[in-house]
Amino acid sequence: MKKLFHFFSLFGLCIASVIFAFVLFGEITIPDSIQLLENEEIHVNGIYSLKSSQEEENNASAASVASVSSEKPGSYTVEISVFNTIPVKSSTVTVSKRQYVVPSGDIFGVKIYTDGVLVVGMDDVFTASGAVNPAKDAGLEIGDAILAVDGKTVDTTEALTEALHSGAQQVCVQVRRGSETFETVLTLAVSENDGSLKAGLWVRDSTAGVGTMTFYDPQTGVFGGLGHAICDLDTGAVMPLKSGVAVETVISGCYKGSAGVTGELCGVFQEETLGELYTNCDAGVYGCLTEFDTSAVSVPVATKNEVKTGCAQIISTVDDTGPHYYDVQIVKVYPNSDENGKNMILEVTDEDLIAKTGGIIQGMSGSPIIQDGMLVGAVTHVFVNNALQGYGIFAETMLKESQSVETAELEQEERAQVA
Repeated sequence: MKKLFHFFSLFGLCIASVIFAFVLFGEITIPDSIQLLENEEIHVNGIYSLKSSQEEENNASAASVASVSSEKPGSYTVEISVFNTIPVKSSTVTVSKRQYVVPSGDIFGVKIYTDGVLVVGMDDVFTASGAVNPAKDAGLEIGDAILAVDGKTVDTTEALTEALHSGAQQVCVQVRRGSETFETVLTLAVSENDGSLKAGLWVRDSTAGVGTMTFYDPQTGVFGGLGHAICDLDTGAVMPLKSGVAVETVISGCYKGSAGVTGELCGVFQEETLGELYTNCDAGVYGCLTEFDTSAVSVPVATKNEVKTGCAQIISTVDDTGPHYYDVQIVKVYPNSDENGKNMILEVTDEDLIAKTGGIIQGMSGSPIIQDGMLVGAVTHVFVNNALQGYGIFAETMLKESQSVETAELEQEERAQVA
């Protein structure tokens, strides 16, 4: 009898431990907030059950089930339990409408003017007392943006040069580094060569390049492209955007890519302006088109959970015949990756595209990725050692970034009014 008691005690302890493990696992792995689209379902492992407050509001049966369907936009709560008995946690579910955009694939030129003047290099200045580095001594770093000198805003290299040569040897410089803004004193050095005051700074106030437009909204004209930020060639820092334009571009040819060699599209900027740029960030460039086709065919934007490995197509412009569909394979998907621009790996399988470009080349960044009739992402980077493969960003991420364009547009208008 005693042995039987010990057996049931041990058995009960094991059962309790297993249940506790399920509860702890659910608490850790099930998110506190869940984003869904209309008619998308929440699925949980069979050991867990869901009870939705949405069902209770609709006077429907509130019985716990293994999945819950989101029928309309809004928010509600789901209670998750183990074996329909032991509570695990409550999660807030937010349901949004499926978004539709027009996939593009058109090549376009980008001209960006920086917010402030970007520091891209620092040099020693040779004085009568030896070599000094005024910029470094002031605490400046490569990648900093100089916003003002002695309270006067500078946004071009010419304006910075004029401010630094106003006569004073010491000036107060306002600097932005990342998300922080600070002031520092810059003491100019007297050059032994010509007796002039020098800061020992190399700076840049603009850049230009070629990329591919990913999509645009047929109702608002808001567009997104590239899938990655436009960065300074020397520092790798994201160019801080003050203003910019998208311009029509004609492909004049390309350099084919191969193992160890990154190919490149060659484009010639035209005079026609396609639209304004308002955002340059890790997820691409975003703006608003001046003219666009409101009747163009739209496609649904996939959530990151809908992207899967397998066959897909990209839309790219690689010659003067315009955008075309080319076959690719999505070979890996990283749905939980927080690194923008590297959410999936794709491989070019289209023989025609391989013959023309050798695979993925510079300028194809932003090419829409279409799978099962949905926009799932955009091409972002090519593998240096394998031109057939590259990274892609989720379309869902780009769509969210594009929704900030209206705010950026208003802020830019406010800055213009102040100026």
